[in-house]
Amino acid sequence: MINFKQEELINDFFKIAKDRFPEIELINITRSPDDTDHIWINVSIPNNEDRLIELTEFTSEKGHEILLDYGYWISIIPERKQSESVKATKNTEISCISLFSCSSWFKNRKQEMETYLYEHLEGKSVRCNICSHRCLIKDGARGICNVRENQAGLLENLVYGKVIARHVDPIEKKPLFHLLPGSLSYSIATVGCNFKCRFCQNADIAQMPSDRKGLIMGDLTAPEDIVRAAESANCQSISYTYTEPTVFFEFALDTAKLAREKGIRNVFVTNGYMTPEMLHKLSPYLDAANVDLKAFSDEFYKKLCGARLEPVKESLKLMKSLGILVEITTLLIPGLNDDKTELEQSAAFIANSLGVETPWHISRFHPTYRLTDRPPTSVQSLMTARDIGIKAGLRYVYIGNVPGESGEHTFCYNCGKTLIERWGFSIRKNLIKNGQCSYCGTKIDGVWE
Repeated sequence: MINFKQEELINDFFKIAKDRFPEIELINITRSPDDTDHIWINVSIPNNEDRLIELTEFTSEKGHEILLDYGYWISIIPERKQSESVKATKNTEISCISLFSCSSWFKNRKQEMETYLYEHLEGKSVRCNICSHRCLIKDGARGICNVRENQAGLLENLVYGKVIARHVDPIEKKPLFHLLPGSLSYSIATVGCNFKCRFCQNADIAQMPSDRKGLIMGDLTAPEDIVRAAESANCQSISYTYTEPTVFFEFALDTAKLAREKGIRNVFVTNGYMTPEMLHKLSPYLDAANVDLKAFSDEFYKKLCGARLEPVKESLKLMKSLGILVEITTLLIPGLNDDKTELEQSAAFIANSLGVETPWHISRFHPTYRLTDRPPTSVQSLMTARDIGIKAGLRYVYIGNVPGESGEHTFCYNCGKTLIERWGFSIRKNLIKNGQCSYCGTKIDGVWE
């Protein structure tokens, strides 16, 4: 018989997935014939193959498994065992509602996903080499991001495929103004971030594991499903965004590879704190990135973000050298990073180290999360910062979060004519033809087709 604890677990599992597959049918639930605590759940999904799911204690032998948050495994049983299991034991019926996707992708999954870049150290400790924190993580502990956990000397990514947000966005929302203007981008995120920004704009998901005792949520999704959804929505790109894509690098990379095969571009919206090793591994599939240059002060990064400035600068330079289209965003916060001298330093760095063709978005701050003692940025401060960028020789400097301002538009840096007229995330006019100004013929930097 199925005991109360097991029945409660099964019901909880089904309830989590109610909205995902309402058409699912339960065939049967059986005990394992090998005298263990395993439970086999046979289900049928219309337009899919029947699947046999194994529910077993956390201490069981690992197979093709997915770790549930409450400490149990769900694993796919090989087809050859399916008929044997049904014959070997008496069926036990329980009420159920639905189940997570049982696509063949699960057959090849581990319980989570082993981190692609890390070192094994003494005493089952590991060093993560995904981001520039390079966390040294003891057995049983997690890194700063709170989504990578050392499990007996294996560094596991706990958010692989656990998508917490997905939307079809205009590419301008990233913001990316020089990559296929007016196109749609299929945008995804998992929970987690390797920064602790006091002004986080998406703290409910980015800081969920840190603020809610390690909680990880998300709908289990295959890379193939993301690419298929992007195709269905006529998206020309997939954006890894909303939180920090570096923390779900493995899922982003696997998805990006499939997207590239379908001719879909890949975009990172990132804090730029990845390691060179990670960036080199990703770069063959990464077309563009919007990188936050949050300030040009190491003190700002330490106090308000829990990070450092230099690794961000190095990532930006490496991205450019790898041929990735880079746009930069600075959220201008009154009294914290709006000093004229600091803005001049930021502009000089962009112009001299990245190139005058690099777009710079200067965005308006609104009080949020743990930084509510500052007022919204004045439009005048944004205009002053934009002027500083232009004086430094930058060709494309934009004002963000102020719909209707002329600073949203793209101008020809040669003749000064308006080429792309925007209102918020909408394109009202685009006069760039074959990558050139339609007035004077000057080449306009970007990917336009």
